[in-house]
Amino acid sequence: MTALLHPPDSLLLLVLALAVEAALGYPDRLYRLAGHPVTWIGALIAALDRRLNREAAPAARRRAAGVLALGLVLAATGLAALALALACGTLGPVGLLPCALLAASLPAQRSLHDHVARVARDLDREGLSGGRRAVAMIVGRNPETLDEAAICRAAIESLAENFSDGIVAPAFWLGLGGLPGGALYKAINTADSMIGHRTPRHEAFGWAAARLDDLVNLPASRLTAGLVVAAAALTPGASARGALRAARRDAGRHRSPNAGWPEAAMAGALGLRLAGPRVYGATRVEDAWMGSGRAEARADDIRRALVLYRRACGLLWGLAAGLAVVGLAV
Repeated sequence: MTALLHPPDSLLLLVLALAVEAALGYPDRLYRLAGHPVTWIGALIAALDRRLNREAAPAARRRAAGVLALGLVLAATGLAALALALACGTLGPVGLLPCALLAASLPAQRSLHDHVARVARDLDREGLSGGRRAVAMIVGRNPETLDEAAICRAAIESLAENFSDGIVAPAFWLGLGGLPGGALYKAINTADSMIGHRTPRHEAFGWAAARLDDLVNLPASRLTAGLVVAAAALTPGASARGALRAARRDAGRHRSPNAGWPEAAMAGALGLRLAGPRVYGATRVEDAWMGSGRAEARADDIRRALVLYRRACGLLWGLAAGLAVVGLAV
C-alpha cells in the first residue's frame, strides 16, 4: 500500500472515499475557508483562458493554445495529486485515511442528491417559481421556458448525467489510478465544463478539453447505465427491462456520445421520456427523446429517480468493495 496508486489498494481507497463523501459531503466551512479542488483547477483554467486564448488568432493557433492549456492543467493537477498520494504512502497503512479524505472531494454523491431533492421540495412548496429557481442551480437551460413537467424532467436528466460524470467517472478513475487518476479526471471534466463549448470564444480553444472529456467518460457512462439497470431490478415499480431496452435503443441518438446512456436507462427504468427539445438561453436544441414513456413527469418521479440513484450508488460501493476483496485474495 505504498501510495494507493493501483488496484486493489486504490479500490480500498475508493470504497472509503465514497463512504466518507456520502456521510459528510464537502463541508461548507471547509469550502469557505479553502475552496474546493474544482475551484482551484477552475481558477487555473480561467487564467490560462485569459492568457492564451487570443480572439484575433486563427483557429488552428487557438486550438494549439487550448492543447497547451489543457496539458498545463493536467500536469499541475497530476503532479500535485501524485505528491499527496506519495506523502500518504509514507505513513504506511495508516495513510489510507488521509488519502481517502482527500479523495472524498472528487465524487459528489451527497451534493447531487441534495440539489435534485430540492427541486421536488421547492416545486411542492412554492410551485413553478420555486421549481424553476431550484432547477436553475443544476441545469443550464432557460428556467423561464420550463413548465412543471419540464422542470421535473430536467432534474431527473441532471441526476442521471451527473451520476455518470460526477460520481461514477471519478470513482472509475480513482479505482484505476488512485488519487492522481481521480484528480486528473476531475481536471478534464472541469476543463470541459468551462471551455469545452461550441461558442465563438471556445470552439477552437476548448476542442481538446471537449474531445478528451468525451473519451474519458466512455467507460463510466456505460457502467452508469448498467448500475441503473441493476438498481431498477432491485426497486419496486421500476423496470430493469425497460431501462436496458431504452439504453440500447436510444443512447446513440443523443447528441452527446455519453450522456444518452444514463439518461436513457433512467427514462426506461421510470417509464418516462427524457431529453428531447429544450431551450438554452434563447437557443432551442432539437435533441432526441430518451425512453418511450410519458413526458409529463411529476415531483414524485424525481423522488422515484432518487431512490434508484441511492441504490445505484450502493451498487457502485459494492462493486468496488467486491473487486478490492478479489484483488487482495489473488
